Amino acid sequence: MTDLDAKEMSVSAIVPARNEEEVIAACVESLAVQDAIGEVIVVDDQSTDRTGELVRGLKSRYKKVRLVEAGDLPVGWVGKNHAVWRGAKEAGSEWLLFTDADAVHEKDSAARAMAVAAKNNAAMVSFSPEQMMETWYEKALIPYVYCRLGAHFSFADVNREGNAAAAANGQFLMIRRDAYDAVGGHASVAAEVLEDVALAKKVKGTGQRIWFGSGKGVVRVRMYRSFAAMWEGWKKNLYPLMGGTRETMVQEFVRAVVPVAATLIVTIAAAAWTGKWINALEALLVGGTAVLVAYDGELRRSGFAARLLWWGIPGRVLFGAVLLASNWRYQRGKLGWKGREYRVGRAGASNRQP
Repeated sequence: MTDLDAKEMSVSAIVPARNEEEVIAACVESLAVQDAIGEVIVVDDQSTDRTGELVRGLKSRYKKVRLVEAGDLPVGWVGKNHAVWRGAKEAGSEWLLFTDADAVHEKDSAARAMAVAAKNNAAMVSFSPEQMMETWYEKALIPYVYCRLGAHFSFADVNREGNAAAAANGQFLMIRRDAYDAVGGHASVAAEVLEDVALAKKVKGTGQRIWFGSGKGVVRVRMYRSFAAMWEGWKKNLYPLMGGTRETMVQEFVRAVVPVAATLIVTIAAAAWTGKWINALEALLVGGTAVLVAYDGELRRSGFAARLLWWGIPGRVLFGAVLLASNWRYQRGKLGWKGREYRVGRAGASNRQP
């Protein structure tokens, strides 16, 4: 890192925030203490809670913290995309770090991203954050979703030069300013629900290198603090993340739910045909063990702890249910998120209702 000049070392961190009073302080403080970060720009996206008040309090403790008002959301924009675009226009550094309000960064997260960029000659670096989970439904659904994301978005493929695969995670996405401007920034993906993936595709499409990897030990998030929020969040994202077609939805649903359903059917059939519950129990154990053994390998490849294995079966059921809900929303053409409604299409594009 010593060969980088002072301007290149400086990173502008941009945090979109809409009603984030529960998490905003921890996020901003974890960014403000980092030497590599020259400014922390929080963009208040018409919050109705104490988000703005809390950030103003942090400004008195950390001189590098700034508060920007997003203003009215223009037609054709997703709220988050407009907020980070407003922040980017205010930023003065060579590198832009876009991160969500629920992300808590280790003290050297920006410096580590800079080191990755230098080592790989990358114009964009993104970390998939470590997932913090407390409730049973988080432990059931989130690891299963990320295992499937790992199958759809391989780090190795994304990072391989010449491979068309491109992906990023908007919870930690750092990009060089010239590369950002060259593709039109977030204005070029204004209507995209998956703005991070769309932006990564644009950057890689220009011939610039991107790097995507695990954020364990770098940045952590607890994405959802209620079942309702988790349901709405994955309902918004699963359809485009899993391929965005009816065919891929069917494939993912069958993969998740059929092994569980088949185990239950065989169990019931064994009890009915033999009249012995011991046979039913044996069928249940054999089928359940087969499902969990397969899941154990997926968890390990995705970097999750083995103790989450026992949530694999309810995770499959939850995944199947929210997948159906996400598919229904996209087929219907309307999607609600954080008090706003967007038009959505099968290609994943989104436009705010006028």
